[in-house]
Amino acid sequence: MKKNTNLRSVAAETIEKVVERGESLSTVLPVAQKLLAEKDAALLQELCYGVLRTLPQLEWVISQLMERPLTGKQRALHFLIMVGLYQLMFTRIPAHAALAETVEGAVALKRQQLKGLINGVLRQFQRKQEELTTAMAEGDQQYLHPKWLLARLRNAWPEQWPQIVDANNQRPPMWLRVNRQHHSREAWLTLLQEAGKNAEPHPVHKDALRLEAPCPVSQLPGFDLGWVTVQDASAQGCVALLDPQNGETILDLCAAPGGKTTHILEAAPEASVLAVDIDAKRLARVSENLQRLNMTAEVKVGDGTAPEQWCGDRQFDRILLDAPCSATGVIRRHPDIKWLRRDRDIPELAAIQQQILDAVWPHLKPGGTLLYATCSVLPEENHLQVAAFLARHTDATLSDTGDEKQPGIQVFPDAQGGDGFYYAKLVKK
Repeated sequence: MKKNTNLRSVAAETIEKVVERGESLSTVLPVAQKLLAEKDAALLQELCYGVLRTLPQLEWVISQLMERPLTGKQRALHFLIMVGLYQLMFTRIPAHAALAETVEGAVALKRQQLKGLINGVLRQFQRKQEELTTAMAEGDQQYLHPKWLLARLRNAWPEQWPQIVDANNQRPPMWLRVNRQHHSREAWLTLLQEAGKNAEPHPVHKDALRLEAPCPVSQLPGFDLGWVTVQDASAQGCVALLDPQNGETILDLCAAPGGKTTHILEAAPEASVLAVDIDAKRLARVSENLQRLNMTAEVKVGDGTAPEQWCGDRQFDRILLDAPCSATGVIRRHPDIKWLRRDRDIPELAAIQQQILDAVWPHLKPGGTLLYATCSVLPEENHLQVAAFLARHTDATLSDTGDEKQPGIQVFPDAQGGDGFYYAKLVKK
């Protein structure tokens, strides 16, 4: 039996956990959805993702409507007001329904005495909506990014930053990877069209298709049989550059949730693959993905900065290092990243990346390939990181990915394309 809980109050509490406590939306949202009837799960997701995507505008509007923000024990009501404003500004929910349900959220949050305040703020917005919307388009709040990140993007990419910000604010497309062990991309696309759905092939990545409209995986032909996997096009680019071959020993480091592990085995089914990640919970998903695709790989919990603990003195023909990073290239999929990350995180992440690179390099065979990848668009984690690595390691050379002055390939997020991603292919002399 589901609890009879006010959906708007659940959304407000979920958003508060992300913004105030630094919890991940992918962790707290599934827990929150269990409080509601199954039919309400999609709306809860829309409200949480939507508020986190548009947070700076909502904060600005509240600052124009209230003299002081709600704090302390009343803080959840601040996010309840955001939920109300988001419905009025960005959804087709009838205004009277949005108002009534949001005001009732104060009761569910045990702040019944503040129902009048919530109602008053939202009705005041309705009266001033036109002038507020016009003024809102003038300041930095229009870009929907925290100031520190805007500053980094403007500094790093003076010409491209508006494109990056705009793509981050879009809803992401749904990319698929066709399992070439079962079908060619063209053959599976025919099956998809027979099921009444359309998709566009990626011009570069030969296994990738972009669905015309996202849909549940249960509607994809042969999903449960391993014929197709949901994976962004840019992430699929890793395996094309890694170029795994049958008979090789391959390390997939920082492997969870396993999309690239299984892609390696689709490309080279007779390779011997070791998938390692420091997070045991996320690593369980690697095993689930392998099972769905009927594949075998060695799966281990391990710290990338201390490979001797989980592989001894083993060496590999190829290493895929999808390094821990700021995830600033996948904000459109995870808008909470904007509010979970801090400016000080970037040098800390760069230091960890350097430690992992230096630690794992001795485990690459001479003549072997290491593909360094991140889902970041920040130079400190990408081309500056690789340039410093090349300066430290005279036995490393760059292959097929830029030059030593500007090493690697930087991909920016694109509304109809892949996520933001970086790749550098390093070969040991």
